[in-house]
Formats: sequence, structure tokens, C-alpha cells
Amino acid sequence: MRNGPLAVVGASVLWGTAGTAGLLVSADSVALAAARLVIGGTALALYAGAGLRSAIRPGLLPAAAAAAAYQLCFFASVGRTGVAIGTVVAIGSGPVFTGLLSWLLHGRRPSGRWTLATTAAICGCAALIVGGGAQAGGEVVSGVLFALLGGLLYAFYTVMAAREIGRGVRPDAVMGVMFGGSAVIMLPFLAANGVAWLGEPRGMAAVLYLGLGTTALSYFLYGRGLRTTPVATAATLALAEPAVAALLGLVVLGERLAPVSVAGLVLLALSLVAVAVPERRRERALESQP
Repeated sequence: MRNGPLAVVGASVLWGTAGTAGLLVSADSVALAAARLVIGGTALALYAGAGLRSAIRPGLLPAAAAAAAYQLCFFASVGRTGVAIGTVVAIGSGPVFTGLLSWLLHGRRPSGRWTLATTAAICGCAALIVGGGAQAGGEVVSGVLFALLGGLLYAFYTVMAAREIGRGVRPDAVMGVMFGGSAVIMLPFLAANGVAWLGEPRGMAAVLYLGLGTTALSYFLYGRGLRTTPVATAATLALAEPAVAALLGLVVLGERLAPVSVAGLVLLALSLVAVAVPERRRERALESQP
């Protein structure tokens, strides 16, 4: 798939719709996250089918645990700092950890352009939060630490998935193993928090969308994108998620964006273009070589 960056951005757009969809459900946030992973992970595993067995690698088993733990760290963070700050710290730190892990584990040193664009993108995310007037409350320090741990976990399972895909394992099989494993891990959390809310038509519709759309389809696209997109670049492109969430809040929920938030959106968009375009140029240069 030559349009790797487009596939990654497509996945990020789907991720960005999750918050709005989640507002339709009255369930506990941990139960919602667990149901999302159980449905999405099961769908990915079923789609991979017989390819699952060949994709079971040592690195993907801890990656599955990391994908499940990320959800728990994320919700532990937002419960202490608030949704806005917890989200921007977890998502914003992801590309930094991904670039560092890719460098340490695989020797792929991020380029100067990636560093500048990623820094600008994170600043754009921060501007979205500041413009929204987010207030941190509760146990802020521990909440930020949980968010940073979540960003590290996200980076770890992304780098592990990219490594196996780079070795020739089918992307859908890699995602099936990783999120199928996460589904098994999250089943007890779903059972512990109750499933009565799934009997509501709105709740069922929302969780099906969250599981099939924002998890199964999004990670299918993300896996395809990782075939031709460096993992550090993919992690930065995934910062499109908070931009989509902010736009949905503006259009669907009637929220207002302050001027600094608008500036953050513009900075974020320009940063994502700066990251994506060089990769496509490099692909054309490689194709032109004898």
C-alpha cells in the first residue's frame, strides 16, 4: 500500500470520533473502554483468521498487554487531571516515546524534520487544550504520570507491531494477535463493571461503532499504513486525532474554539503535512532507483 500516511491519518480520524460517540453511552468509562477493546479485538482476530497462528510472536504478547494497560492508564489519568489534560499528555507524549523507542531498539534515528514537526504538532495539541480553558483538578501529578505511562505503552505496542509488519507478517494478523489478546485481558474488567447498559439501543449502537469503527477498522488501517510509513512518522500523524475531536466538538456538540485553539489546529495541520510529504517523496525517490 503506497499511501501509508493516508491510511494512518484515516485511522486517526476514526480515533478522533470516539469521544463524541462515547457521550451517547451512560456506562462507566472503564467498562466502555473494555467493551470497545473486546468487540474490536475480537473483530480483528476473526478477520485475520488462519493467519493468527503464524503471527503469534514473542514481541506481540507483551504488546497485547500494553494495549490493554494503555486504556487503564488513560482513564486513571483523566480521572485525576480531567479529560483534556490527560488526553493531550498521553497522546502528545506518544510520538516522542515512539521516536525514542524506534531509535533505541532499531537504530532508526528520527530526522531533524520529524523532530521539528513533532514538536510543533505537540504545541498545536497544547494550544487546543489551553484555548478550551481546561482546568486541571484532583491528583494532578499522579494523573500526569499515568498519562505519560500511557504514552509509553502506546509507543511500545506500536513499535512492536511495526517491527513484525516490517519482517513481513501480515498487518491484519499482527493487529489480530495484539488486539485479540487485549480483548481477552479486558474481559474481566468488562464483567466487573457490568454489562446491563448494553441492553440500551443507544448504548449498543455506540459501543458497536466504538469497537468496529474506532478500534477494528482504525487499527486495520493503521497496520496497513505501518507497512510503508516509519513508525515514528505514523505516531506523529496520529496526532490528527485531537484535531478531529476538537472539530467534532465544534460542529456536532456546539462547542466554541478560542482564537488560540484555531491557531493550534492550523499549526497541527501544517505539522502533519510536513511529516507526511517527505515520506511520499522518499518513496518516489526509492522507486526511481535502478
